Amino acid sequence: MWREYINAATVDEVLTILAERRERARIVAGATDLLLEMERGARKGVDTLIDVTRIPGLDRIAADAEGMVHLGPLVTHNAVAASPLLRKAALPLARASWEVGSPQIRNRGTIAGNLVTASPANDTITPLVALDALLTLRSKRGERHLALREFYTGVRRTTLEPDEMVVDIAFRALAGGERGAFVKLALRRAQAISLVNAAVILDLDGLQVTGARIALGAVAPTIVRAQAAEEMLAGRMLDEHTIEVAAELAVAAARAISDVRGSASYRTAMVRSTVRRALAAIRERREAEGFPDHPILLAGGSGAQAPAGAPGGRKIHSGETPITLRVNGVERTAAGGQHKSLLRFLREELALPGSKEGCAEGECGACTVYLDGQAVMSCLVPAARADGAEVVTVEGLAGEGALHPVQQAFMEEGAVQCGYCTPGFLMSGAKLLEERPTPSQDEIRQAITGNLCRCTGYYKIISAIDRAAAAARR
Repeated sequence: MWREYINAATVDEVLTILAERRERARIVAGATDLLLEMERGARKGVDTLIDVTRIPGLDRIAADAEGMVHLGPLVTHNAVAASPLLRKAALPLARASWEVGSPQIRNRGTIAGNLVTASPANDTITPLVALDALLTLRSKRGERHLALREFYTGVRRTTLEPDEMVVDIAFRALAGGERGAFVKLALRRAQAISLVNAAVILDLDGLQVTGARIALGAVAPTIVRAQAAEEMLAGRMLDEHTIEVAAELAVAAARAISDVRGSASYRTAMVRSTVRRALAAIRERREAEGFPDHPILLAGGSGAQAPAGAPGGRKIHSGETPITLRVNGVERTAAGGQHKSLLRFLREELALPGSKEGCAEGECGACTVYLDGQAVMSCLVPAARADGAEVVTVEGLAGEGALHPVQQAFMEEGAVQCGYCTPGFLMSGAKLLEERPTPSQDEIRQAITGNLCRCTGYYKIISAIDRAAAAARR
């Protein structure tokens, strides 16, 4: 794993460290991809992680006087999905962000991190390519600006230099007659990587197309634009025939690949389907269908903003630097575990075994804890990120002498079978009720999309959370 973990206080400090250590250093924000890569040995030679989550102002979402929307490097997927500005100015991006992973993943994962990871299946890259997004990269040598389309050179390969940091993502807000849609095809409805995704933006005068942008993801080494389809659409009425021809032309732009999730021939056929669905949704004004007005964030009172964590200046965690945090309302310090995930730190250094390791890759949710008020997958959080932070585990969920209403309801409804996944479900359910005291059945389902159970059909779990909400209303 890493040798040093540095909690940076300023962007300039980050750039200085990058200039000194170059390929040996990596920036950490959400770490939902990076931690897995390091665990699997895919990031050989990296011995320094630079945590930028303590730097103020990097979670900005704003529009300027010229109609450009700006996202800072700490803007999370949940922040985008919940942003009224982005739902209006960039609906395909907001929807793509909501379809990433689960609420726990979206609380940590950042748009900038998704771009830098550079997988062609990463959902937010596709709409940003369709939006003609621009990146600002900064180093001690200065700044450079480039189109997002020029940022990628292949699968997980970019033009980002070892001493550079993404400091801004910008694109022009949709305006006038512009409307956009994002369609994702995956093997399941949540916690799934795209087999194919498509972002379509049309400039319309009634139903006549005056301009089109179509981007395709997960069908080639990088995100591709369906240029022939875009050119054909210009000047045409958006009728059934035009939609069919555009979908066919989009297929020609895809250089589909085969992998364990799908064959090239299947992906090719699905390009046609996803583009057709996106165009039809725009024509019928159904772009936001199925996308909740107020998505479940599992972020409690903190909303979708990135938690600031411990204030103050730079702190280096090496083999000797202790980690001090508040866990379940009590300050705890441990001298070991700096190179572990937060999950293993809690279990092995602080003797709190309630949070479980089911998958160790953010898939099952059994390790869910609250970090500075937000539900997160603790298996994907570096332990040193919790220095100075507030953490709540399932052991701290109950009050003095009483179970939490969700715990009580799980007992009464018989929602526990083997029990291994139960801590994660309890944490998600409790955070949901904090955020939405009277959730609908659909909102309960949204809240537990990041939690898997091998024993049940989830019906008792949903009933238990519903029961807890009803008990709280009485």
